[in-house]
Amino acid sequence: MSRWRAALPLVLLVLAGIVLFASGSLDQLTPQQLVAHQNELHAQIAAHPWLSHLAYIGLLTLTVATGLPGTIVVILAGGFAFGVVDATLCSSLALILGSLILFLASRYAFGPGSRRPPAIVARLHHGFERHPVSYTLFLRFVPVVPFGAVTVALAWLRCPMWLFLGASWLGGTVSLIFETSIGAGLGDAMSQTDSFGIGLFMHREVLLPLGAIALLALVPLLVERLTRRRRQAPGRID
Repeated sequence: MSRWRAALPLVLLVLAGIVLFASGSLDQLTPQQLVAHQNELHAQIAAHPWLSHLAYIGLLTLTVATGLPGTIVVILAGGFAFGVVDATLCSSLALILGSLILFLASRYAFGPGSRRPPAIVARLHHGFERHPVSYTLFLRFVPVVPFGAVTVALAWLRCPMWLFLGASWLGGTVSLIFETSIGAGLGDAMSQTDSFGIGLFMHREVLLPLGAIALLALVPLLVERLTRRRRQAPGRID
C-alpha cells in the first residue's frame, strides 16, 4: 500500500497527460490552426497580455510535468504567438516548473532507488556516477533523449536538486531559443502562403534554427568519437 501511495503523484501526472492528449486540445496549436486564427489570437494577447502569458505558462508547465510528446507543439505555438524573446522567457519558466514537478513526483515514487532501474536509467548510471555534473549537463544540452525521460532518469539516479535545476534551466533554455525561433519563423512563412508543405521549412527564419538543433543532435557522435580516440591513444593508461 505504501508503494502505491508513493507512486500516486506520478500516476496522476500520467493520467493528466493522457486526458490532455486525448482531449484534442493540442490540435488547436498546430501551425495551420494558428495561422487560420492568428488575427483573433494576437487580438486576445494584446487585450489580455498577462492572462495570455500565464495561460501559456500553465499549459506548457502541465505538458512538461506529464511528459507529453506534444510539448514541442506548445513551444512552437508560443514562438508563433509571442515571438522569440517573450516565448523563450515564458517557456523557460514553465520548463523549470514542469520538470521540477515531474522530478519530485518521480523521486517520491522511486523512493531510495534500491529497486531495479529501468533500462534507460541503467545505461546512464555508469556515466552519471563517474562525472555527475558534466553528464547531467550533457543530457540536458543534447536533444536526443526526450526531456521527460531524462527527468525521470535523473530522479531515479538521485541527482542533487541544485544540479537538476541548473542543468534543466541552462540546457533547456538553449534548446528553447531554437525551438521558439522555429515557431516564430513558421508564423512569418505561413503568413505569406496558404499551403503547408516542405517549402515552409526552406525559409531562412525556419531553416537556421532547425540547422542549429541538428548540430546539437550531432554532439553525442562527436563526443563519442573524440573519447574513443583518446582511449585508443598509444601509451594512455586509464
